[in-house]
Amino acid sequence: MSATTHEPVDGHTDDAAERSQEPDSASAAQSPLVSLESVGKRYGNIIALRDITMDVHAGQVTCVLGDNGAGKSTLIKIIAGLHQHTEGVMRVHGEETTFDSPRDALELGIATVYQDLAVVPLMPVWRNFFLGSELTTGWGPLKRLDVNAMKRIAKQELFEMGIDLRDVDQPIGTLSGGERQCVAIARAVYFGAKVLILDEPTAALGVKQSGVVLRYIMQAKQRGLGVVFITHNPHHAYPVGDRFMVLKRGRSLGYHRKEKISIDDLTAQMAGGAELQELSHELAQLGGHTAELKQVEADVAESLGRSTTR
Repeated sequence: MSATTHEPVDGHTDDAAERSQEPDSASAAQSPLVSLESVGKRYGNIIALRDITMDVHAGQVTCVLGDNGAGKSTLIKIIAGLHQHTEGVMRVHGEETTFDSPRDALELGIATVYQDLAVVPLMPVWRNFFLGSELTTGWGPLKRLDVNAMKRIAKQELFEMGIDLRDVDQPIGTLSGGERQCVAIARAVYFGAKVLILDEPTAALGVKQSGVVLRYIMQAKQRGLGVVFITHNPHHAYPVGDRFMVLKRGRSLGYHRKEKISIDDLTAQMAGGAELQELSHELAQLGGHTAELKQVEADVAESLGRSTTR
């Protein structure tokens, strides 16, 4: 009997085949919250996304990696309901779905935290937490904001996500970048998110604050959410991720479970070893061993050398 391979072919793995071989009870328990099958997006003659297959499971982090222009933003917009896919099938909780608006996605428990966060810096933390969904008390002309309840809930939800604020009345602009990300994540969890999409949450943060955000991602995972973590940094993705997809020019270079790919291999896919090697040759023809060429050669050695020695 021939051995089964798990290597990707044209950007795919046999992950679906593995799922089909699981017992029925286990398969039902592990059915994805969101599933994309050969999903693509065209804008007229422009192909922005092609043949994307991936799953988002409860209690797992699915990392989508790629450089600028790889198709990450288009993928986010399809799952979040901003754009409709033009090819393939998207299922949410097992049902084939096409969203007409972000409100449709929210109603099915899909929340997106964008990089700019859409917070009002001068407003208190609790006002930003409930912005657009304020709690009220009283009726008719006596109806007013339930400030005490909103403060209490905001403080408790943030505490459960790992932030113990002394005063939720402080402007959210006084918090660090990582803490502001936490407020956005905690807000999404409180308002019923089952799937949380994080758009480059560590892109503008330093090392320490990036670590803070990664801890919050693990908190969301442990609370049973399915997390889609969009990033261009494999060293941020690998510690928290369970599944990894690398995008390039709208196509998947591979979709891997964590046990099937190492951080070195993931980094090599992101770096594009063959492209670095080609660039090294071009620089050599243009001017010899400049500092830039030496750096490129070092990158090539790092991304390709390990795989040849293993």
